[in-house]
Amino acid sequence: MGGKITLYEYKEAFGLSEGKERRYHWNSQSIRALRDYMGLTQQQMADELGTRQQTISEWETGMYQPRGGMNRLLTLVAERAGFDYEIGEDIHQDD
Repeated sequence: MGGKITLYEYKEAFGLSEGKERRYHWNSQSIRALRDYMGLTQQQMADELGTRQQTISEWETGMYQPRGGMNRLLTLVAERAGFDYEIGEDIHQDD
């Protein structure tokens, strides 16, 4: 957790600075691996992402998967943490 995300980093993660958008698929294992790597509880991870602890639990059990902005935010958090990850297939990229 390297502090607050800057507007520039947010735009980069969402592809806004280049007019491009990348969306990635995060599964239950990769979300749990990121949280473990960062040494966070589910509540701390929820606080980092601005969501509920229950949401993190539901993602990690596979009940639900993060969508849209949360996929991108997870990617940004992972990159900031230096998490070397395979996030699955790139499901959409506009060139």
